[in-house]
Amino acid sequence: MFAIALGTGTQDAQGQWLECFFPYPVRNPSDALVSALLNDQSGSHAVDAGGLPALAQRLRDAGENAMADAADTLAGGSAPVFVTALATDDAPTSTAEVYLKLSLISSRQAKPHELNLTGLFAQLPNVAWTSEGAIALDELPARQLKARAEGRYISVNSVDKFPRMADYIVPTGVRIGDASRVRLGAHLGDGTTVMHEGFVNFNAGTTGVSMVEGRISAGVMVGEGSDLGGGCSTMGTLSGGNAIVISVGDQCLLGANSGLGIPLGDRCTVESGLYLTAGSKVRVLNENGDELKTVKARDLAGVSDLLFRRHSQTGAIECLANARAIELNPALHSHN
Repeated sequence: MFAIALGTGTQDAQGQWLECFFPYPVRNPSDALVSALLNDQSGSHAVDAGGLPALAQRLRDAGENAMADAADTLAGGSAPVFVTALATDDAPTSTAEVYLKLSLISSRQAKPHELNLTGLFAQLPNVAWTSEGAIALDELPARQLKARAEGRYISVNSVDKFPRMADYIVPTGVRIGDASRVRLGAHLGDGTTVMHEGFVNFNAGTTGVSMVEGRISAGVMVGEGSDLGGGCSTMGTLSGGNAIVISVGDQCLLGANSGLGIPLGDRCTVESGLYLTAGSKVRVLNENGDELKTVKARDLAGVSDLLFRRHSQTGAIECLANARAIELNPALHSHN
């Protein structure tokens, strides 16, 4: 079994899932856990409320106390309960399967690019994320009017296919200035700080200690000790025509309002305001400042210890060795 989870969620008036919440998703589950959750049933299935106490006991017998406690909690409510099981890492075929995979990434059980997310957009409905939870868009006006009639007010936080990660999973050792700017399916390493203007998309994120004040687009991974300055941008795999997987190595610095369209090696710096695309012409300089050659930026992809800058008079992009690693202030991350 590839992955399994006990979950609940929100359905629309036709019974279609709008979102799914898996408090304890498990990748590569034990045979005992699989047996406890499936109980001779094949694949994903609904769990009758009356069967939850027995399910909780089977989970305790399997040593899964946290999930057993979750089953007990769900037994006391009215929300629908179900089990989602993935035999293999095939492309997701339902909303529940997408949410399970995104939850595995955000809970650090999988890194971006490790899971098959092919076709996930087709499985995710566009949802109004409100102060009263997920609401189907065609049901929103009636729900808003009913709330007004009852003296309440429904606030719409966003209209999107993806919810906020922090509404589902908050990994240990992180700080997030604005939870709306980190989507479910983001991978935040222990020690990461996402400031208020930072953004982390799904299937993207950081491996460890990082300061994120810019944008980590879909598919982009940022290495240990790297700093993304205010307003900077990384070109994601969803951007028009971009087939290159962008990454940022360890101890790198993307200056404020810079942009990155190539993979960076370790200990690299991109000057503030410089947008480096794969086709950018770059003058490669030696340590004396003499030009060695002119190349396209893609030819320097993955090379470590480079400093990218613009000539202050000509505006030409230059690249020279940058042997000094960028070190983040440890006081910013030591108490996450």
